[in-house]
Amino acid sequence: MSQAQSWVRPVTLTGWGVRLVPLAVGHAAGLAAAASDGELWRLRVTSVPAPGEELGYIETALAEPDRVPFAVLDDATGLVLGSTSYHDIVETVRRTEIGYTWYGRSVQRSHVNTACKVLLLSHAFETLGAAVVGWRTDHENYASQQAIERLGAHRDGELRHHKLRRDGSVRNTVMYSMLADEWPPVKERLTARLREH
Repeated sequence: MSQAQSWVRPVTLTGWGVRLVPLAVGHAAGLAAAASDGELWRLRVTSVPAPGEELGYIETALAEPDRVPFAVLDDATGLVLGSTSYHDIVETVRRTEIGYTWYGRSVQRSHVNTACKVLLLSHAFETLGAAVVGWRTDHENYASQQAIERLGAHRDGELRHHKLRRDGSVRNTVMYSMLADEWPPVKERLTARLREH
């Protein structure tokens, strides 16, 4: 077990109709089906596995020492809807980020993303005692930026010429964060939204 995972360990989180389970090799076929819902691997601003790359995607995610990846499931059917992760985990300052998040097109802009974020943020702040949770996204991924901002995260700034995309181009990275004392009113607002759903 890595040093990061000594603080943030794989866990199952359930609520609001979704279940987050530790990502495993057995999820490869489900990830393939979710990624094909909209051919998400064609988007240059995401890290969705292309057909035939699902096993490598899972193995890479599990091998990263500061990442705890999840498969996102429909709690009623067990259908794989996508994937998300805690990553860039720094125990000394009680920081984790949430990212590598993607869902099949049919559940995008539904309650699924909000439900997953409430589960992940609740676990990070209320169980793990995180001081801060962060997000990062491609500066051209406007949908992701809007989704993060709808959560109530603070936009910290932009890292210029920061990371390679799969097509070889270089992206700027937009950084966001939420502090522990900012979480309670955000949780109240997000859970109210989920109850309306």
